[in-house]
Amino acid sequence: MTVEKIKIIFIENEKETEVEALVGLSILEVAHHNGIDLEGACEGSLACATCHVILEKDIYNKLDEPEEAEEDMLDLAFGLTHTSRLGCQIILTKELDGMRVIVPSSTRNINL
Repeated sequence: MTVEKIKIIFIENEKETEVEALVGLSILEVAHHNGIDLEGACEGSLACATCHVILEKDIYNKLDEPEEAEEDMLDLAFGLTHTSRLGCQIILTKELDGMRVIVPSSTRNINL
């Protein structure tokens, strides 16, 4: 069985970090495996917005629409844009190879 990998470029504080990532992992998992400062306080359970990321429009458009629970959490994110998503909800596919992921400089963790 062949393990498929893609390239992702994380952008934090205007610094770019290129990493290889396994198809099937989430952006949040890849960030944690590579020392990228993307919090994920709820560990991917859709209970916070601390893994908020901003995507390029062409990548955003390749993804399925966010579900209502994700949209509700995104409403709490600082610096929300039209291409914002939660990193825990983006599962990597081959089509996302070369994607650039902006990690906003501030996040908010509100425990409800």
